[in-house]
Amino acid sequence: MLLVTAVAAERDAVARALDGPGFDIPFAAGTLHRVRTHRCTVDLLAAGVGPAAAAVSTATALTTAALTAVAYDLVICVGIGGGFQPGAPVGSLVVADELVAADLGAETAEGFVPLSELGFGTVAYLPDPELVREVASVTGARRGCVLTVSTVTGSERRAAELRSAHPLALVEAMEGFGVAEAGAAADCPVLELRAVSNPVGHRDRASWRVAEALAALTAAVGSLAPALERLACRAARPAG
Repeated sequence: MLLVTAVAAERDAVARALDGPGFDIPFAAGTLHRVRTHRCTVDLLAAGVGPAAAAVSTATALTTAALTAVAYDLVICVGIGGGFQPGAPVGSLVVADELVAADLGAETAEGFVPLSELGFGTVAYLPDPELVREVASVTGARRGCVLTVSTVTGSERRAAELRSAHPLALVEAMEGFGVAEAGAAADCPVLELRAVSNPVGHRDRASWRVAEALAALTAAVGSLAPALERLACRAARPAG
């Protein structure tokens, strides 16, 4: 299993939840931190900030693993993010039932047009509902749409635009869609789990609760750890 975060602080928060010896493995896109638990082997990757960095690093890790004949069964994008209020309060957990690239498209005189409506690809991935339900059940996370953006929202105006376009969105982050693109190319299932550190809207760094969100992330992965092998086996199960 591969757990992908944006930055080292998120990766370290995840690592604190996993029992077992860990060691680093350098590879083309950075460094994997491998933890061998008594149930399965988990690789942690701080892939970089934003969908492009996340896609490149995740794709490189997936390809490297496949070439060594030890392909991953499941990828989970894990980290903190902004929560749309009141659906995702600060400190809560959200597992994505849809991963959406919210700003991938074109501006027109009539407004924003998603890439999918332009005929150039997809802007949404739907994870396996059974896997989403399992993660939600084990961690207590809410299920909802997680938006991937290239520019973090900093105003109430932009937050309102996103709410209008994506009324089921609970979280805004920057990597999930990129990780999902890499997973789709490698035919590997992808999930996304986020701990909410701040409200989406006016950019007020003083109100952010990053330490609390990282602690919630550690607790969530700790709850999920006993189920990781089961999730990986379920993800690897042939359809039908």
